[in-house]
Amino acid sequence: MIRLSDVSLTFGDEPVLRDVSLSVEPGEVVAVIGPSGVGKTTLLRVFALFLRPSEGTVELDGEDVWAADESRRLALRRRIGMVFQEASLFDATVARNVEYGLRVRQSWGERLSDQLWSVLGSNGTPEAVAEALDVVGLDDKLGQEARSLSGGEAQRVSFARALAYEPTYLLLDEPTSDLDPRNTGLIEEAVSEARDRDIGVVVATHDMHQAERIADRVGVLLGDGFSEVGATETVFEDPTDERTRKFISGELVY
Repeated sequence: MIRLSDVSLTFGDEPVLRDVSLSVEPGEVVAVIGPSGVGKTTLLRVFALFLRPSEGTVELDGEDVWAADESRRLALRRRIGMVFQEASLFDATVARNVEYGLRVRQSWGERLSDQLWSVLGSNGTPEAVAEALDVVGLDDKLGQEARSLSGGEAQRVSFARALAYEPTYLLLDEPTSDLDPRNTGLIEEAVSEARDRDIGVVVATHDMHQAERIADRVGVLLGDGFSEVGATETVFEDPTDERTRKFISGELVY
């Protein structure tokens, strides 16, 4: 699993995360909910190994990530995919965007299985790319220019790009915040597919109904850390912490 233990992070004199502990196992979806400004995106960036905690540890399969040397830490980081709130695509075809992660890993010398890279479809595209696009419902747009896509389609391409190189863990930062119901549903289906592939998923979302639909566990992040982390049904229907109950009911306002 990937685990954050007693993590705190300070920017200058401003504490952003305080004594946060959270883990995710392969094949598990964990949703992080909470008000704006409490550090959900920052938490994901710590999980992604983009940010080093001021205090606490980050472990991946029992290995202390920040105690490792830089080359080892890079190898660990390559096992983690991230989809940001706004899609950032290259001025290229959909296929070229999705295969970017594969190409980068090839150029860095990381071994990729035949299934991921060497096996090409009839159009010369790695089968892993076509398969990832099929998961998000865009397998018919391999050769289309990414700049011609709608916002929802672009976000689905971003998801496919992260999925194509088969990460062990996938981090999603408000992946459907500006999307229509159809695109939201397709991305939620893709999250379920990632779970079925034994990928551990952490999704930060403002949408509590979405968390109920897709998550195995939910963490409620408030200003002083998690008020509660537990099974989705328990957190929403029978929370143990009064702050959790008030936040979910709308009584707790930040």
